[in-house]
Amino acid sequence: MRIGVLTGGGDAPGLNAVIRGVVFAAQREGFEVVGVKRGWAGLLDRVETEPLNPDKVRDIIDEAGTIILTSRTNPLKEQGGVDAVISNIEKLGLDALIAIGGDDTLSVAAELSKRGAKVVGVPKTIDNDVEGTDFTFGFLTAVEQATEALDNLKATAAAHERVMVAEIMGRHAGWIALYSGVAAGADLILIPEKPFKISDVVEFVKRRKGEGKAGMLIVVAEGALIADYEGPVTKDMKKDAFGHVYLGGIGEFLAKEIEKATGFETRAVVPAHIIRGKRPIAFDRVLATRFGVEAVRLVKEGHFGKMVALSGTRIVERALEDMSWKTRTVDEEIYRQAVVPFQ
Repeated sequence: MRIGVLTGGGDAPGLNAVIRGVVFAAQREGFEVVGVKRGWAGLLDRVETEPLNPDKVRDIIDEAGTIILTSRTNPLKEQGGVDAVISNIEKLGLDALIAIGGDDTLSVAAELSKRGAKVVGVPKTIDNDVEGTDFTFGFLTAVEQATEALDNLKATAAAHERVMVAEIMGRHAGWIALYSGVAAGADLILIPEKPFKISDVVEFVKRRKGEGKAGMLIVVAEGALIADYEGPVTKDMKKDAFGHVYLGGIGEFLAKEIEKATGFETRAVVPAHIIRGKRPIAFDRVLATRFGVEAVRLVKEGHFGKMVALSGTRIVERALEDMSWKTRTVDEEIYRQAVVPFQ
């Protein structure tokens, strides 16, 4: 059997561990593995692949990024894109395809499955917002790196008696901002699930300063929403191939508003790419490996149109057709336990 594997969307710590798991599990079954370069782009006009064997992937479990590269290409937006992908799968002689990605990548996989392609999905996003799985690999690594960055910002905020605003990834879900903010002991955490008013933030800062708090750390998810403000704050309205606006800018916007209203020196920092590019921590290496191994099992047993997922401590399978592709957001109980008592 000849299996293709691709990685789509943003890179996440653990992608290489999944690829390694796929290759080693496939070898045990006598299967051949072919890496499709640059996500779905590698199955459109610019078909590019490379053979993957144990020697090539043996030492990549701790590497960030993805050795087969990635892109945000969307075949569903290309005229005849799905037909081209299916045709190229056949031309490459692939008996199955393992697609590693988030909602966008897996929604394409689901459509291919409906069209008869033999596809298995592996959920990936550092935002931890894919439904159907308790955790996605890369998330806790991102939290670890974000927490380290926030610890440093907290120290310099105290030294200079200034307010630091850290903008953390999170389009519609504030998992990274929440976890890292709590871990770093941030003074205020703002996430998309809880729209806020600028006036409330200003009053919070004034109150804390009045209580003798010299330096302050405010964590804001990039997709956090301002009440009575239409849509997220962005620097421009450029969109990716899946129609998502490139976020970024709310940290700087909020910092300026705080300083203007309070007179307190306020700085904004955006450590996004530093967080994304960290080497995966042990948990994510293990989870990613298990996902890769189980994806090959699904292929072997002919369970196509499925994706692997974590349920408690077990790896289970979910039907791609049953997925609504709704964002898995922070639930109220976690927010109440982790944030409310400390603000």
